[in-house]
Amino acid sequence: MEISRAFTTLPPTLADALRRNAAARAAASPAAGEFSLPDADLGSAAAPAATPSFGGALDQALRSVSASQATATRLAEGVLRDPGQVSLEETMVAMQKAQIGFQSALHVRNRLVSAYSDIMNMQV
Repeated sequence: MEISRAFTTLPPTLADALRRNAAARAAASPAAGEFSLPDADLGSAAAPAATPSFGGALDQALRSVSASQATATRLAEGVLRDPGQVSLEETMVAMQKAQIGFQSALHVRNRLVSAYSDIMNMQV
């Protein structure tokens, strides 16, 4: 399976975090034949101070999900306070993005717990 096709099944926030992580790792120590992700878009994000890792990418993705939930909450409160000031459509889209991000994070957590349980049950 091609890497770019596999990335389309990941949640966008997690895929972006993994792309930035891989780009930062490649910039820190480029090695011949090293794995790199296509279309890495660093934008204005600063490179992390520590060595990039899966944990860092996961932390960044969770922070992104939390930010989208905060935005959705803020917009929903705005609609309740003054419906003329905040677009209902924008609020609904933000709420759906937050819900999809949360569900994706929940699936990743479930997969990690399942992998941990499989490893702990292995015979040595």
